Amino acid sequence: MAWDDGLSGVALNIAATRKSPLRVNAGPGTGKSYALKRRVARHLEEGVDPERILAVTFTRNAAQNLVEDLHSLGVDGCENIQARTLHSWCFELLNRQEVFGYLNRVPRPLVTFNKAGTLQFEAAPMLSDLIFADQTFRPRKNCTQRIRAFEASWARLQSEEPGWTQDPVDQTLEQTLVSWLRFHRAILIGELVPESLRFLRNNPASYARAAFDHVLVDEYQDLNKAEQMLIDLIAGAGTSSIVGDANQSIYSFRYANPEGIGEFKTRFPLTHDESLVECRRCPQRVVVLANHLISHNHPGQSAAVLMAKEDNPEGYVRIVQWRDIEEEAQGISKFVHFLVNDRGYDPGEVLIVVPRRLMGYRIRDLLRECDVPSHSFFSEEALEAQTAQQAFALLTLLGNPDDRVALRWWLGKDSQNHLAGQYAKLRAHCESSGMSPRAALDNIVSGTLRIPGVVNLVQKYRELQVELTNVRELDPAALIDAIAPEGDDDLRALRDIALNALLTVDTVSKLFEEIKTHVTQPEIPNETQFVRIMSPHKSKGLTSKATIMVGCVEGLFPVHDDDATQADQERILEEQRRLFYVGITRCTEVLVVSSALRMDRQMALRTGAKFYGQGTGLVNVQASYFVNELGPAAPSPITGEEWANDHYGV
Repeated sequence: MAWDDGLSGVALNIAATRKSPLRVNAGPGTGKSYALKRRVARHLEEGVDPERILAVTFTRNAAQNLVEDLHSLGVDGCENIQARTLHSWCFELLNRQEVFGYLNRVPRPLVTFNKAGTLQFEAAPMLSDLIFADQTFRPRKNCTQRIRAFEASWARLQSEEPGWTQDPVDQTLEQTLVSWLRFHRAILIGELVPESLRFLRNNPASYARAAFDHVLVDEYQDLNKAEQMLIDLIAGAGTSSIVGDANQSIYSFRYANPEGIGEFKTRFPLTHDESLVECRRCPQRVVVLANHLISHNHPGQSAAVLMAKEDNPEGYVRIVQWRDIEEEAQGISKFVHFLVNDRGYDPGEVLIVVPRRLMGYRIRDLLRECDVPSHSFFSEEALEAQTAQQAFALLTLLGNPDDRVALRWWLGKDSQNHLAGQYAKLRAHCESSGMSPRAALDNIVSGTLRIPGVVNLVQKYRELQVELTNVRELDPAALIDAIAPEGDDDLRALRDIALNALLTVDTVSKLFEEIKTHVTQPEIPNETQFVRIMSPHKSKGLTSKATIMVGCVEGLFPVHDDDATQADQERILEEQRRLFYVGITRCTEVLVVSSALRMDRQMALRTGAKFYGQGTGLVNVQASYFVNELGPAAPSPITGEEWANDHYGV
């Protein structure tokens, strides 16, 4: 197929233009991937070396889909284009240029996730050690925010230049953090971009500054300023194309810089602009609701952000409320069962977006009980429980007994501050003697070394040796049963990952590598045979016939931070609105927005739902204010009971 077959309008302009740089503003469902794919196809058909085309995507899945789509067009050489995430490209650059060696660093990434604004799992003892070393880094949430800024190369604001900080606490944190990572032979994934940016700035003769003739970047609004400046250096002498939508910027916690889209033409005055505004995905009614919602982020702006495709269906939209969250879970599960068994939907055509994992798990389990296949996708789910973290640490140490990060986690487990004081003594001895933590502990256990004040660490190390001895000789299947036994809810997600990995591997080392890949780089398949249940952030980039937004109550959607300044609260609200906008624009036929009126007090406290009053039992919560912001075209909210009794109005 020729690159321009069937192309017209803006999509043809995007694929055909030779102006550079090209900036494309593309709303949800407007066909940006289709236009980008044809642009790459044109380059290849015109004889461009595929290895000199870099397509930067936000996820590995998106990169793989681009190559597969080009294959379907029969484009020669498409398998050789550099379609990848920016972090993947940076990792290759730093390895190829031996930067890790020059920096005395080991590219072993920390396995971590964010919960309640704080880094967890392998980064948790790191936070404890940093705070023990310098109390000005307290509390843990503030320390996490500084580390995120470090990963963004200290560019928190559009006005700040990546790479430098004038704040003395930031400067001290960077020195202390890098020292910790160097000692533990590890890196933060977020370091890859700042280190690559530093390398390319300081080495203008590097091959990487002229490696590509064409650079295309998707989801530009989700890059932080350091990442955007790195793209500028990579594009160098070639042509560049950026695609994004500031209304879909949802990653402020990693200092995403949506302003970079608007500022792009200031930096590059010859920028050629194209805009994709016709939503090919969503029903017409959903487009109207989405426009009304997002207009609250742009007071005074009269033009609609999206236009509905003329021949798209009107769409099915319902706003429902239940008496409590258990009734909500039961009712939504019955509706999905209705879609699958009465309306002929495939389970994979249903997407459930829920702001909290526990609520999603309840719906998933109810669906499985009625034989509707379903899977949940939450960043932290496989490793949130300590039992799962312990299993992962054991697997790590089975593969590499000298892994310092896993050993540090194990030594501090069960302690609120991860025995930071005792560990500081062990580390000080290791740094002065050149001995590894494992070797030092072995010597203490054997009686050939004495370090005062580390008795609890030694006890934890003895326990670790017993655990390793118990599982060291097991085959992969028996190992899974030993560390993640069936029937333990906290280990269910990790066990499922391990059992799936077991289908393709036959050794313990390969099993661990597969598990590590799925845990650290989770990807959500675009086409499935099961209902997908996930957080709003995870839903981005997906399409489904039916989208069900669950848990739409104040405090969950949108979240609240009463301790933030008024200005920060406004910024939080605007991003939460963008997140809701992303969620409701996933559907092609059905949109349901669901809330509950009451919630168990303990559940409300755990999830962050907004409520008032004291006491135990159920507390009153309130439907999200975003429901009102959907505008006059939205259907009137009804109770879940009314909805079900009316056979869902179908």
